[in-house]
Amino acid sequence: MDSASTHAYDPHRTAPRALATEAVHAGRDDLARQGLHAAPIDLSTTYPSYDSRAEAARIDAFAADGAEPQGPPVYGRLGNPTVARFETALATLEGTEAAVAFASGMAALSAVLLARSAMGLRHVVAVRPLYGCSDHLLTAGLLGSEVTWTDPAGIADALRPDTGLVMVESPANPTLAEVDLRAVAHACGTVPLLADNTFATPVLQRPAEHGARLVLHSATKYLGGHGDVMAGVVACDEEFAGRLRQVRFATGGVLHPLAGYLLLRGLSTLPVRVRAASATAADLAVRLAADPRVARVHYPRIGGAMVAFEVHGDPHEVIAGVRLVTPAVSLGSVDTLIQHPASISHRIVDADDRRGAGVSDRLLRMSVGLEDVEDLWADLDQALGQPLPAPQVPVGLHEALS
Repeated sequence: MDSASTHAYDPHRTAPRALATEAVHAGRDDLARQGLHAAPIDLSTTYPSYDSRAEAARIDAFAADGAEPQGPPVYGRLGNPTVARFETALATLEGTEAAVAFASGMAALSAVLLARSAMGLRHVVAVRPLYGCSDHLLTAGLLGSEVTWTDPAGIADALRPDTGLVMVESPANPTLAEVDLRAVAHACGTVPLLADNTFATPVLQRPAEHGARLVLHSATKYLGGHGDVMAGVVACDEEFAGRLRQVRFATGGVLHPLAGYLLLRGLSTLPVRVRAASATAADLAVRLAADPRVARVHYPRIGGAMVAFEVHGDPHEVIAGVRLVTPAVSLGSVDTLIQHPASISHRIVDADDRRGAGVSDRLLRMSVGLEDVEDLWADLDQALGQPLPAPQVPVGLHEALS
């Protein structure tokens, strides 16, 4: 029976491999021994077992600590070999012991909150901005959690005896604001820090190296990378992974095997895609910063393929005017997407809270893809509405950007 038998954390490996190498090989180390080149897709929902005593023992072991059942698979809600390959690979890229995949990024975040609440730790300290639905999930208390919003400097003072989690997103959606993850992790003390790493990906930063215990991804975005799969994943230590597997089993937020296969395939090109799109995004950020039709440009210091900018004119006219760029929610695909956060991704956040977090009504968020930079700039130029003046190139990128 095929399985991703190599655990993400291998203490016996003496020669670390580069990220680009791991992106291609992690989760696939056993394929050649099986006479395979591409990872197989296991679509089974259930598996035959003629030893019910052994199966009962494995289920008891899973119920005790959430460890992955040893031996043949049991049932699709307990785990799937194809999904396990993706989990192994993502954990390797993030530098954690384990990873647990879910049907969406919101399912992954919900599982984290449920796991902490089950321990009586319902209070969350969070820093805005976050993805709009993450903000809403916390603010509305839909899972019984209570949230205290603060800035990074106020995290330590916001902690309570029942605080189960501190959550940040860096670079943040949609303003691309960054936080010092190491300083935030220090302020958390013994409370786990959850860092949403969707925008950066492990190509640009690995939050676990800075003290984050949990690393969240909407895998729908860069990890999949082609706009054709929806998924979420949490990279973490094995102890917390066990709790997440138990929540996943109980709530049914499982990832479909085909999605697991597409994500594993997507990881193999992740470094190439992120670096190429980031180079184009940095170029466009400089051009936008020099354009008089643009009031402000946000681009993170760690780089990346996301650019946010505020226009002097009507942002809705820019959305309506693009022809090559696709006006759509989501991000991280091979094609460039643009959207108006105040209307869509962050519409669910209270308007005052939204603006207080820097999400202005004139802000546009652009996910830069793999198209030629000149073609993208030509499209943005005509969508912005006025002819460009003579080029004005800033001295340096970050001198011109916020």
